[in-house]
Amino acid sequence: MTAFICITCGTQYAPGDAPPHQCIICAEERQYVAVTGQAWTTLKRLQGSHMPIFRYEGELMAVGMAPAFAINQRALIVPSDGGNILWDLISLVSDAMVDLINGIGGIKAIAISHPHYYTTLVEWSHAFGGIPVYLNAADRQWVTRPDPCIVFWEGDRLEIAPGMTLVRTGGHFDGGTVMHWAAGAGGRGAILSGDLLQVVPDRRHLGFMRSYPNLIPLGAEAVKAIAARVAPFAYDAIYGAFWDRVIATGGKEAMAASVARHIDWLGRPAP
Repeated sequence: MTAFICITCGTQYAPGDAPPHQCIICAEERQYVAVTGQAWTTLKRLQGSHMPIFRYEGELMAVGMAPAFAINQRALIVPSDGGNILWDLISLVSDAMVDLINGIGGIKAIAISHPHYYTTLVEWSHAFGGIPVYLNAADRQWVTRPDPCIVFWEGDRLEIAPGMTLVRTGGHFDGGTVMHWAAGAGGRGAILSGDLLQVVPDRRHLGFMRSYPNLIPLGAEAVKAIAARVAPFAYDAIYGAFWDRVIATGGKEAMAASVARHIDWLGRPAP
């Protein structure tokens, strides 16, 4: 049996004799099915057609793949005295990638911001000996390949390593999560935001959307709730989901300005 991977979003499904009829992630309003129709690949094919990219983003080693695949996010390796944490995932994983990551200290756990980045989470966990993968329980319904490695955490906060706290912001997904890294930005703190807080191309502001490709904005109350859940944490940097989407300094101010701007535009009268 084969564990098929959706080409549009990069999500892997439980092994079967044939691919699913459709990807539940892409059939939902926050994603989309390509105009060419539902299509599938496998990890073995990806290992032959794509290569990994390792390079620094700010203080962190980032992991991506080339050519661009699916949503094209990149993952981040966050150092911890108790063992490194891998934040978010890409679909590609291989023995060579595991060897390289082990050479810089390995990883002891994986945490994922939301279902669009679940990708090949079971493959990643098993490649490092079955390490835990932390997902917020509010997004349980979007898991396409159940496995004992998955740790569904409840509530709004969970410290998974010293100085590394998962914070459920909601918004883009009910269980949407960011991670506060207390040691980031030279000790001033950093937020790893996935695209719950989307670092936009100007790298001075953030976007808040229910769907980015389908351009569905979040309402004012949802954005206020996100801001309130992040507010107690000290941070200066924000690491977004994509290459070069990092606010290196002034992150807290960027968050406040972006929330105010979003709510202002939602409330403006028609011209």
